[in-house]
Amino acid sequence: MADLRQTYFDDGVVLLRAALDPDALAAAEAAYDWSLANPGPGASRLPQAGAGVFLNDLFNPRALEGYREMLLASPLPGLIADVWGGDDVWFFYEQVFLKEGGETRRTPWHQDSSYLGIAGRDLAVAWITFEPTRREDSLEFVRGSHRGVLYNTSRFELGDDTAPINLAAALPRLPDIEADRAAWDIISFATEPGDVVLFHPATLHGGAPTHPGTRRRTLTLRFFGADAVYDRREGAGGPNVAGLRNGDPFRGPSFLKLR
Repeated sequence: MADLRQTYFDDGVVLLRAALDPDALAAAEAAYDWSLANPGPGASRLPQAGAGVFLNDLFNPRALEGYREMLLASPLPGLIADVWGGDDVWFFYEQVFLKEGGETRRTPWHQDSSYLGIAGRDLAVAWITFEPTRREDSLEFVRGSHRGVLYNTSRFELGDDTAPINLAAALPRLPDIEADRAAWDIISFATEPGDVVLFHPATLHGGAPTHPGTRRRTLTLRFFGADAVYDRREGAGGPNVAGLRNGDPFRGPSFLKLR
């Protein structure tokens, strides 16, 4: 575990092979299905150039109705605490993706931390996909980028993956990573159901497209630990806590403590 911990802090991403047993995987899939059946105010259908469907939903305020039991029974909080080398783990929010029905666009390169008012070492996104995924069709990461520049994240505009989500923000514009992939230390993982890719939300990442006849159902679960602090973002999205000042411990009654 010490090697895994060091890799996570150096690279910003690790693969947890067979982290979810069949029961835990089934519970995660049931939570995913709950989200599709109960879309929240953040649900959207992302624009596509072709016939493919790219659905996204995140931080549904009712999420714990469908997620609480699964989260409390999941091995993930314990595994994440081991990776962090800490004890405390809170659930931050969920995000679900569905790509199917033909060729879909790739998910543009971005950093989740650019729009979330939270910072710290003990942050994690658990990426769970319910279909086997080849390395070339999986989520990709720029190794070590969580320790570098924080960019103005992509607004997923067709024809310009680097278009900033917040024109008023002082963060620099995303580089065009796809235009010069060889200049970046890009890594990805082939996965099987039950595997979990764990990454820091400041890590640059982007998803491969799906192809006709395939689909990818993905659940991401976001967590924070004891060292998480409020870090103001211009135009911040995601769950927030009223009254916090920069540097205050990131805590609030709406966040389920799992450890």
